[in-house]
Amino acid sequence: MPPTMPPLMKVDLTIPAWPEVERARRRLDAVRSAVGRVATVAGIAAAAIGLFTPAVAGGSLLATAVLSSAGLAGLRLWKPSGHQKAAATALYLVPGASLAALLIAEQVVPGIHWGEALGLTVWSTATWMLRPARVARLMVAPPPPPAAAAVALAPVQQVVDGHPVAQWWASRVAVAGGTASGTVLEDIERTGEASMRAIIRSVDPGQPVPDISIRHLSALMDVPEELITIGPVPRRGAAVRRLTIGKPAEEDPATVWAQRIAPVAMPGAVLTGVRVGRPGAAPEERN
Repeated sequence: MPPTMPPLMKVDLTIPAWPEVERARRRLDAVRSAVGRVATVAGIAAAAIGLFTPAVAGGSLLATAVLSSAGLAGLRLWKPSGHQKAAATALYLVPGASLAALLIAEQVVPGIHWGEALGLTVWSTATWMLRPARVARLMVAPPPPPAAAAVALAPVQQVVDGHPVAQWWASRVAVAGGTASGTVLEDIERTGEASMRAIIRSVDPGQPVPDISIRHLSALMDVPEELITIGPVPRRGAAVRRLTIGKPAEEDPATVWAQRIAPVAMPGAVLTGVRVGRPGAAPEERN
């Protein structure tokens, strides 16, 4: 007695989805749907003409038989047998068979009968709305999955400043859906023990800095609202805004002159001394 072969091991194989194949299936499904609509309109026209003249009856019956047979062959090809296949076959033949019966009745009954007009109305409405042939095809061949929708990704926040405050701004304030989405914080300068100023810049070229809610920013930073200001930057467009937090510490006049006044009003000028008091007052009256 020859030795029996051991049973083969079951292997689960997942066939990857090929975008080209899925795209071709969707196009074929769209073509079939359009052909079905055209065939329905042609059947309605043929039955309507048949109410008045038998001239197109023979051609209409032949076209109905050819289209139904070709569609049925494509429906049953390479499909496993079973109750579902038999039900789909019967459902697919309903539109063609009922149209053929209507065309034959129009030739048998002389003249225009109200029953023929009623039958045409019922067939047209039911075939157009219910689409039995398409339902039958979907029973044995499910439709291809819809094309994946393109997901718009939020732009990556570009942190060009390595300052810890800039890092915090990028992770808490400039995130997608945040208080200042699509911005970065630059040129951070400390102006006192509890104050600073910086530049808010839009990461999208040519786009303005969005309207930033000081109330939300105050909640994120745990700083009173009256200590936060956001305003324009002198001689710059709306793509940058100046952020000021807190009240800057008092600076000596020489520093203010060198950093803020001289570069704009008197380049190269140096402040050598400061007198406090009323002009023209005696020295003993000056403080």
